[in-house]
Amino acid sequence: MKNSILLLSIVIMTISCSGSKDGKADLVIINGKVLTVDRDNPAAEAVAVRGESIIAVGTVREISSFIEKGKTRVIDARGRLVIPGFNDAHVHFGPLDPDYIELRYTTDPAVITSKVKEQVEKSKPGQLIEGGHWEHEMFNDRKWPSKELIDAVSPDNPLILSRADGHSVLVNSYVLKKSGITKDTPDPFGGEIQKDPVTGEPTGVLKESAERLIKTGAVKTDRTPEEEASRLRQGYLLALKEAAEYGVTSVQIPGQADFSAYEDLKSEGLLTARIDIGKPLTGDVEQLRQYEILRKKYPQEGNWIRFGYLKAFIDGTIGSGTALMFEPFSDNPSTSGLAMMPYEEFERMVVTADSMGFQIGVHSIGDKGNNWTLNAYEKAMTENGSRDSRHRDEHAQTLQLSDIPRFGRLGVIASMQPTHCISDKRFCEKRIGTERSKGAYAWRSLLNAGAKVAFGTDYQVEPLNPMEGLYAAVTRKDRLGEEGEGWFPEEKLTMEEAIELYTLGAAYSQFMEDRKGIIKPGYLADIVITDRDLLTIPEDQIMKTKVDYTITGGRVVWEAGR
Repeated sequence: MKNSILLLSIVIMTISCSGSKDGKADLVIINGKVLTVDRDNPAAEAVAVRGESIIAVGTVREISSFIEKGKTRVIDARGRLVIPGFNDAHVHFGPLDPDYIELRYTTDPAVITSKVKEQVEKSKPGQLIEGGHWEHEMFNDRKWPSKELIDAVSPDNPLILSRADGHSVLVNSYVLKKSGITKDTPDPFGGEIQKDPVTGEPTGVLKESAERLIKTGAVKTDRTPEEEASRLRQGYLLALKEAAEYGVTSVQIPGQADFSAYEDLKSEGLLTARIDIGKPLTGDVEQLRQYEILRKKYPQEGNWIRFGYLKAFIDGTIGSGTALMFEPFSDNPSTSGLAMMPYEEFERMVVTADSMGFQIGVHSIGDKGNNWTLNAYEKAMTENGSRDSRHRDEHAQTLQLSDIPRFGRLGVIASMQPTHCISDKRFCEKRIGTERSKGAYAWRSLLNAGAKVAFGTDYQVEPLNPMEGLYAAVTRKDRLGEEGEGWFPEEKLTMEEAIELYTLGAAYSQFMEDRKGIIKPGYLADIVITDRDLLTIPEDQIMKTKVDYTITGGRVVWEAGR
């Protein structure tokens, strides 16, 4: 009897680990180095998929039995690395604008002038021109840009150029005039109109809430509504293509996005990434009830288009000098950053939304901003009782060391973007000093303290490519490489850990760890095959790694060379 029970237990365990063998597969991957992220079955050689789900994981011999000649597509990985699809836990995803002036990695400000001039020549007078991703800390002189850089080449067009972090913009005099922004305009709460220290005139840089003062005037375009709709649709398809090329099979969008646009793409069979869409956090109960309607329409139980979390901002950024800190900035002792609202108002919003069962994510950069966020979540728990809320600290960039254990204790997810570390480390110590920098991008410390961590990119603030994030997580070095062990190397991760945070960790942050983020029978078939072995290659090869196959829901949505 005991032997029979033991035999039955072995059979059940085998089925659980390998998947049912009833029927054949639609897609099979063989000869792979499969990193499953499944701690019960960490490595395998092959995977079988039927429909949108994984049905078996095991050896090539085991999985070959699922192949039906002429019907099952077989991908021979030829020893390449096979991992779960990347899940970007924080991404400003949406339609791409082919006319956007791309300024990422610009070192010579004169390039901005040249690119603006080129776009103005292709535009009608009065037409809005946008661009961005400039970073003044990358300029040769490391100085903030001013309207003089762009005025001469854009006299008749409203021009808005966003800083890389999205928390400051450079506008031309056309916009300042249309907006009524002068030397006498006071700073709004939570914002700053940067002004020339000698003349007092606006420089053209508007920080945080000061961006809301912008009025561009009439925007002229020759495109019909039908042409605009077609252009927008192509923008969505371009964004989805970029995601597929980088192996991104899921995106979690904070704030605003268009549910109906993704529904239309899904109905046409063109949606190639799973989408979570959030809304702005509010303490308005009537607005929250409207959100409840959306939450029911796009529930957590769904797999493709889902209602996400409610997003708030508590502060700005380190780069813009607007992160909310306990002590003044080291390079600008006149300020300790900006709060986006009074703490009491923020806490009330969090407690109200939590009482209605919403998941909340708060943009928190400075040590005080993060402290306020944790305090508000703790207050909500005290007021409303403990539940599996999975509230999120978006970015969690600079932490008091004493706040790190609170993440695990409160069940708050640290939703972090590793490339911020290697972008910001150039100026972080200049801004906040060495001692406070010890709590910056503290991935290892958070994990050691029992926190849940989810990785993303913050695209378009940073590039969408997860390979840059993996490189940052395991090296903490400049993108061009550098000698030594990296910036505060005690916070580095292993490659296996970094991949897990980009897959299973991100799935946990959206309540999907029971069906996504692992290569395991019964899980969604979101899988990536890379052209290099991320687990063994030298660090200078990580960002050169490409994706050869991206599979979303069992369908190949990207194949290199096609």
